[in-house]
Amino acid sequence: MDKNSPIGVFDSGVGGSSIWQEIHKLLPFENSIYLADSKNAPYGNKSEAEITALSIKNTEKLLEQGCKIIVVACNTATTNAIETLRENYEIPIIGIEPAIKPAALQTNSKSIGILATKGTLSSALFSRTTQAFTKDISVVEIIGEGLVTLIEAGKLDSPEMISLLKKHTKPMIDANIDFLVLGCSHYPYLIPQLQKILPKNVKIIDSGEAVARQTKIVLQSLNLLREENIKPRLQFYTNVKTNTLRFLLKDYSESISVNKIEF
Repeated sequence: MDKNSPIGVFDSGVGGSSIWQEIHKLLPFENSIYLADSKNAPYGNKSEAEITALSIKNTEKLLEQGCKIIVVACNTATTNAIETLRENYEIPIIGIEPAIKPAALQTNSKSIGILATKGTLSSALFSRTTQAFTKDISVVEIIGEGLVTLIEAGKLDSPEMISLLKKHTKPMIDANIDFLVLGCSHYPYLIPQLQKILPKNVKIIDSGEAVARQTKIVLQSLNLLREENIKPRLQFYTNVKTNTLRFLLKDYSESISVNKIEF
């Protein structure tokens, strides 16, 4: 495996680009390839078999491109398919899980909220993680119905989005949460909107930084970190229109390429 080989990242659409940003911030010289499987978004409403099949398809596509490590930047794909991926491929595979542990350890009100997809909340891996860390804590789990579809359409500040967020967060606010765990990689793009709706004392946490740190640790352990001070190739691919991906990554527009391909 070559140090200059890219980091591969995939998600059920554009949301995992929030994870990619954290990886790029920590490892700015690494080449990367991002796959946005927006045609099949959201994964959260699909069966475990469907999610696994899509995850295999995306992994195969990234392996074709010669990736040295794969980041599953999708909570639903991680919680449903990562064990299968690790059994079938020798390449290191990094997953993403909701940041339940830090929220459970830091809560003062002993009440935390988790906003995630149905596919994540109903998975066995999510259930094990929750049970391990939340024994004496009230956990309000809410399915973020409709959120991914609006984010994929670029409607972050739309009246429909604000209305949905108010509806989804009301049970959490009523339960006096002091931490909101974002259990979908699309949701960090909603942090500005959520901050306006939630009480000021509620801290919002996601898994992006933790995933970036783990990616670095694994690459370092395999001696696969790229040499510094060389401009990286940052390639983004989607199987629908590129406009939402371009909008979310507008701060990087001069250094990335965004293209539509079939996969």
